[in-house]
Amino acid sequence: MFTLRQTRTVLRQVSISVQRVRKPPTVSAIRISCLARHLTSSTANMSYTATERGAPNSLEYCMYIKGPNGYVSPFHDIPLYANAEKTILNMVVEVPRWTNAKMEIDTKGKLNPIKQDIKKEKLRYVKNCFPHHGYIWNYGAFPQTWEDPGHVDEHTSCKGDNDPLDVCEIGQRVACRGDVLQVKILGTMALIDEGETDWKMLAIDVKDPLASELNDVEDIKRVMPGFLEATHEWFKIYKIPDGKPENQFAFNGEAKNKAFAVDVVNQTHDQWKKLVAKQTDCGKLCCENVSVAGSPFMMSQDDAAAVVEQSPAPKPAEAISSEVDKWHYVK
Repeated sequence: MFTLRQTRTVLRQVSISVQRVRKPPTVSAIRISCLARHLTSSTANMSYTATERGAPNSLEYCMYIKGPNGYVSPFHDIPLYANAEKTILNMVVEVPRWTNAKMEIDTKGKLNPIKQDIKKEKLRYVKNCFPHHGYIWNYGAFPQTWEDPGHVDEHTSCKGDNDPLDVCEIGQRVACRGDVLQVKILGTMALIDEGETDWKMLAIDVKDPLASELNDVEDIKRVMPGFLEATHEWFKIYKIPDGKPENQFAFNGEAKNKAFAVDVVNQTHDQWKKLVAKQTDCGKLCCENVSVAGSPFMMSQDDAAAVVEQSPAPKPAEAISSEVDKWHYVK
């Protein structure tokens, strides 16, 4: 078993070799690729498209998701499960691999569009902690899940972070923001972020060439050696360039297996059901939806369309500072 220092040394050597052959695609290249795919993804008998509003790379930018019958909330309306057996789940991609913009479902905005996180009136980007460039997986969330901030987890002894479950999709394709992928769960890590439980689910696109070989955490270790260690390091150090300490983990950073992860998903799905049924305090969360039967927060498709129409009109993308590409060397 490699020590953390040995693992980082190997990763740096591999990263340097890979970059000599192929550089990560630019944000512009990823954006063009996504537009070429029409920003469309399918799940079960449904298809979803992404609608951009405002100028990308600006404070006003947001992305809405549209289903076959109109606009939907990626937090509340996209089903968690993509098949009747509940073995395949839908994942909403917020951040494509190798990109830096800290995009997330806006849980406090109507229809919960995907927006870039803002701090002190500035857009947030994750730093490139050498040898990692941006996010090292397609990063997103499971719809219809919620980590209840009033619930103390029995394993971590910490409350939930008030967000949908985060997902790291580890397949080979660089997805697009707004994609709805069908994935299977492989395991999970438990990040403790400023005293809150922040589960990081590990999953793979069912269409990925390695999907048939990956069914649990032990398979990741066997088929993708070093990947779990890299994921642990990424979450541990990514805030250090911003002057914050290393992140902490439950279970000493160990990735828990699929069965454990499925239990976490089921628990947070039940917590979401109570949220959208107004059986628990929703605080500042926006729970409006167009499809959850019995929910007191239901809105019409016309009202949903009006939310989008009232948002900023689409504009050309603004420039991104070259500072985003800077390497940061963490000791």
